[in-house]
Amino acid sequence: MTGRLLRIAIPVLMLGLLVLAWAWYVSAYNVPHYILPSPARVAQSLYNDWGTLSGALWVTVKITLTALLLALVGGVGLAVLMTQSRWIELAIYPYAVILQVTPIVAIAPLILIYAPTTQTALLICAFIVAFFPVLSNTTQGLKSTDHNLLNLFELYGASRWQTLLYLKLPAALPYFLAGLRIAGGLALIAAVVAEFAAGSAGAQSGLAYRLLESQFRLNIPRLFAALILLSLTGVVIFAATSLVSHLLLRRWHESAIRREN
Repeated sequence: MTGRLLRIAIPVLMLGLLVLAWAWYVSAYNVPHYILPSPARVAQSLYNDWGTLSGALWVTVKITLTALLLALVGGVGLAVLMTQSRWIELAIYPYAVILQVTPIVAIAPLILIYAPTTQTALLICAFIVAFFPVLSNTTQGLKSTDHNLLNLFELYGASRWQTLLYLKLPAALPYFLAGLRIAGGLALIAAVVAEFAAGSAGAQSGLAYRLLESQFRLNIPRLFAALILLSLTGVVIFAATSLVSHLLLRRWHESAIRREN
């Protein structure tokens, strides 16, 4: 219990010290709010502009979670196909790598041209970035199944799908969950970067546009408020994926089981 309290208390204390140092610096050196606003001014902007920022936050979160869900379905499905067939792996995996290493900022303009709507283009960009970690990690996990256990399944006459369902997928679960944590953060980053490239505005604009808008208007307190919302969103996504990983692995996998000595 003491260890758990310390894991919570120390980061909170560090955050409090950083906020106090920030407030002291702004007050001691009379820094203009259009250069560096005080924490109180940022909190006031977050409260006053909540109607605008909350709508933009929902748009960004919706794109991020939808892209992450599609990446999970597509990445796991394609990983299973590639591990079941060497020909499919040779045909598809190199192009998945090429798509991953190509900067999303470079291909976002093309996606914006061919996508029917801006929201669809943002979703495609976020999906592309989040897709590869799930695919790569799940594929590695499926290939890392213990060969002795594979031989045992073959000895008892298990079919290919029985081996996949009862042996390979459970063995790949830790790898998949690691890819899920990575993909969650990357999906949010890609949604923001894609919106920067798209420059979308209006009712369907996300937090990225609000950042640009605040920069152009020199509304720095709102810019900081939008940045805080983005950071909190990323923390929540990481915490949620970490919780899922802990719940699924805590009873049997070495990475989640507490040592007895």
